[in-house]
Amino acid sequence: MTNPAAQPGFPAQDTAPATAGAVSAARSTGQVFAAVDIGASSGRVILGRIRNGSSATEDVSVELETVHRFPNGVVELDGGLRWDFDALFAEVLAGLEAAATVAAVQDETITSIGIDTWAVDYGLVNKAGELTAQPFSYRDDRSRAAVAPVHRKLDPARLYATTGLQFLQFNTLYQLATERDLNGLQALLIPDLIAFFLTGVRRTESTNASTTGLFDAVAGEWATEFLTALGLPKNLFPPLIEPGETVGTLLPEIASRVGLPAGTNVVAVGSHDTASAVAAVPAQEEDFAYVSSGTWSLVGLELDHPVLTEASRAANFTNERGVDGTIRYLRNMGGLWLLSECQRTWAAEGHTPELTDLLAAAAALPPGGPQINPDDSAFIAPDNMPHRIRATVGHTGDILPDNQAAITRCIMDSLATGYARAIADAERLAERTVDVVHIVGGGSQNRLLCQLTADTTGKKVVAGPVEATAVGNVLVQARAAGHVSGGLTELRRLVVSSHELQTFTPQLSRL
Repeated sequence: MTNPAAQPGFPAQDTAPATAGAVSAARSTGQVFAAVDIGASSGRVILGRIRNGSSATEDVSVELETVHRFPNGVVELDGGLRWDFDALFAEVLAGLEAAATVAAVQDETITSIGIDTWAVDYGLVNKAGELTAQPFSYRDDRSRAAVAPVHRKLDPARLYATTGLQFLQFNTLYQLATERDLNGLQALLIPDLIAFFLTGVRRTESTNASTTGLFDAVAGEWATEFLTALGLPKNLFPPLIEPGETVGTLLPEIASRVGLPAGTNVVAVGSHDTASAVAAVPAQEEDFAYVSSGTWSLVGLELDHPVLTEASRAANFTNERGVDGTIRYLRNMGGLWLLSECQRTWAAEGHTPELTDLLAAAAALPPGGPQINPDDSAFIAPDNMPHRIRATVGHTGDILPDNQAAITRCIMDSLATGYARAIADAERLAERTVDVVHIVGGGSQNRLLCQLTADTTGKKVVAGPVEATAVGNVLVQARAAGHVSGGLTELRRLVVSSHELQTFTPQLSRL
């Protein structure tokens, strides 16, 4: 559910060219788009430029420039793990100010702003527009106790038949079930909360709404009967808005503070970062699998309708909304959080190997080593990850050496095996067959993970772009402004023709 940002230890690609379809030279000159892209561990504000080629034979391109980076993470506050939203919003403003400065120097106009973040979490806002408390993080354990009471009121089979949402104990409906006295309050998901403080307009973008467990996957509307069954106000969430629609314009005081015109639009994009990332998957095939690989791994297929069968529920697949009304049929799995937490622990112990060296040492180890279930709830909270991984392996009767390379290889093998299993399940449940797996996000730079995924799936793997989320964010804004045209197929052609993608084929000798 989090942003597939650049993998720790690999340089981010701050300038990523991408071609565009129907673009008018007169309309595109000097127009830029600001993408606010925030993940669970870091955030960026990025300028996206639509440029024409210098000659009739050269492609139009989309160029990305990161103008502001900032850390993000959960903090222990008021008895729980929370997000410091005040600090987060201050960084967003600093990023927009930096974007305005860069644009002014280059005699450019920021046409609009788009926001994407992780899913599920929300802030509560009162009638005066005040945030009542810093938002809880999905990594807090408070919702665990709410699962059984919710299921007594709403049968899990009924929930799935309507929402198509994978069961995760931190899904929004379980978090909301822990709240008390919500009268007069509204819940705004994190990207919508940022947009509200920028514009004063309350909306809920649909791709993120689909992750709440309170969204009808077929009707594309709030499942108000579930809100009622849980004793939640029917107007708890603001009205829905689709990617490409305008949320509002910057409040005068915000515009003045960051140095942008008060008429600057904030445009809804795929505000669930994975929705933006999947929109930028460089697929040339009608049927393909994707892995949005970052802190979490989102593994699945793109469909035109949800799969709401009992078999799909038993397999714990989710049906989340994508850009242009598509369905992201996927399994939400553990991801590179496992490795980044190991790195954090090793650094605290005084051991800070370069990630490239760590992966090279892991790749040199023979296949067939011990594996873990990356989805084990034991790995959700921050703690001593190497110890937890070795203990989990030990519970199976196997032994994992207390060795950085061995632990790294265990993580990589476990993720690749999980990807292969999820893709095979998705093909079976959706009655589709795919020949290629697209890995986007930070994990696309991890050659070991990409090769292991090719080996375990037996399919070609195409890796890149790293900045898929930002590319998808910018392209949806550019299309809304009329700077590019067409559907997802056309947008993806821009990505294909403009990025250097890497291809990995199965190597049976490695299995």
